[in-house]
Amino acid sequence: MVLATDQVNARSILMYQQNLDKIAELSSHSAMGVSGPNCDLVNFSEYISKNLALYELSNDGMKLSTHAQANFCRGELAKALRKGPFQVNVILGGYDDKVPGGGSLYVMDYMGSLNKANFGVQGYASNFCLSIMDRDWAKGMDEDMAVKLVEKCIRELEMRFLINQKNFIIKVIDKGGVRTLKYGADPTDN
Repeated sequence: MVLATDQVNARSILMYQQNLDKIAELSSHSAMGVSGPNCDLVNFSEYISKNLALYELSNDGMKLSTHAQANFCRGELAKALRKGPFQVNVILGGYDDKVPGGGSLYVMDYMGSLNKANFGVQGYASNFCLSIMDRDWAKGMDEDMAVKLVEKCIRELEMRFLINQKNFIIKVIDKGGVRTLKYGADPTDN
C-alpha cells in the first residue's frame, strides 16, 4: 500500500510551508493522508491518532483493524458535521494480516462518506490522476509497481497542473509497518 501527498501548506496565493507531512501514522500498520485547511488537517489528524492510541492503551494493547479505524474516522467526521465540521478529506490505508492481500484503502470526504477502494485521489489532483490510476492500476501490484504509478501521477501534475507543487511525500504501508519512502523536502526541517 502506497500513500502520497503534496507537502505544501498554502492558502489562496500565499504559500506558507513546503515541507509539511500530511500523512499521519495512526498505528504501526496504518496511516491516513489528509487534505484541507492546515488547522483542520492538523487538529483532525492528531485527534484521530491520539484517540486510537488511547483505545489501544485502554484495551490491553488490542489494535483496531484498518476497517474499524476507517469507521471510527468516518463517525468523527459525521459527528463534527453537526457542530463545527472539519473541512478535511481523508484517504486511510493499512495492513492487516487477516485481510486477503493484507492491505485495505478507504476514501472519506468532509461530509463523512466512506468508501473502500482499490485506489483514491482527492482534491484538484483527481482531475489528472484518476484516469491514470484507473488505466494503470492492477490487482496484485507489488510495491515497485505502485510507487511507479504514484510517480507517474506526480509527473503528470508537474507537467499539467497550474500550481507548482514540487515537493511530495510517499509512504509505504506493509507487514513491516509504515515507512517514508521518498520526500521532496525534509518534514523535520522548520
